[in-house]
Amino acid sequence: MRIADMDWQMVEDWTRSDDRCVLPLGSTEQHASLSLCVDVILSERVSVEAAHDLGVPVFPAMPFGIAPYFQAFPGSITIRVSTYVDLVRDVLDSLKRSGFRRILIVNGHGGNQPAAALAQEWMMDNADCRVRFHDWWRAPKTWAAVQETDPQGSHANWMENFPWTRLATTQADAVKDMVDTNQLKTLPPFEARQLLDDGSFGGRAQRSDNEMLAIWEVAVAETRSLIETW
Repeated sequence: MRIADMDWQMVEDWTRSDDRCVLPLGSTEQHASLSLCVDVILSERVSVEAAHDLGVPVFPAMPFGIAPYFQAFPGSITIRVSTYVDLVRDVLDSLKRSGFRRILIVNGHGGNQPAAALAQEWMMDNADCRVRFHDWWRAPKTWAAVQETDPQGSHANWMENFPWTRLATTQADAVKDMVDTNQLKTLPPFEARQLLDDGSFGGRAQRSDNEMLAIWEVAVAETRSLIETW
């Protein structure tokens, strides 16, 4: 259940009998001709669908993450690593005060990895709590489905092009050579934009909705299994 559909008394009632919740992490950043909020949309949606039949509360996706490499693309937001880690720690502290002890973090952005290390550190200081950090798109079963569909799944290409992240401006038939991501990691933002051009890392811009929905079903089921099997 979305926290947006609950009041504080409903949360209190929930935590009397169950201490699970889900915290999605996203990012607001360029995704070529897809929505700037791809990582927000996908992390929250997979969380909500996975938790739906279980009744487990799902918090709103944190909309900003760590994305310094995209700062030459207008609309992209980044948070400093130190600030982000402090922010996630404060959120975990708040969840614990609310009565949650088992927290699944569903991450939608690769740059947010410092939060995974923070989760381990936080459990060191909160031994009565458990945190799982789940990169939904590259979890084993979901990533296998991606690779089976097209091994060139990557940032801002077909792999993130779902009906709910697609815009009217999305170019369905575009195909682009894959960029050298090792080189990309060595570049400051302006040079990264020059290398990326439209922002995609390359490959096909779009695949069929049937293929994407098949991958999505795997992702939802894999995420649900983590909520269920504590």
